Amino acid sequence: MSSLSFEKAITDGGAISLVPQVDGTPLTELIEAFEAGLNDSPVGSYGGIVPEYFQFGDLSKYYLGCENQQWPAPGHLWLLGCACGEVGCWPLSAQVTVTDSTVMWSAFSQPFREQRDYSGFGPFEFERTQYETAVREVVAGLGT
Repeated sequence: MSSLSFEKAITDGGAISLVPQVDGTPLTELIEAFEAGLNDSPVGSYGGIVPEYFQFGDLSKYYLGCENQQWPAPGHLWLLGCACGEVGCWPLSAQVTVTDSTVMWSAFSQPFREQRDYSGFGPFEFERTQYETAVREVVAGLGT
């Protein structure tokens, strides 16, 4: 199983950006390396999600796919947004599947590159307790 953590960065506008890390590697780096092998441009250009810029709701529920959300779709998450800070500009989404003991990210997609095949990326499976602890810690660090 993988472990989840988050990297917090400050955007040019002074807001906090959240980048998930899988086993200590930023998801931005993992997806950029994967996309580089697809022979399709552009590659990467992702940044973390910026809670201040978009109404994600309760992030502890959002990251479990439980928040009543329309975007990107029920049971899916925007894990990354554009490097500009706008999640809808260049998002990376994934399906989230939660069981009593695990959380899994799979079925990755980029809505502006529908022809891209992300089936070779992931899935990433986390122990649920560790996952929820990582989310709880990053949410507490936001001071919301």
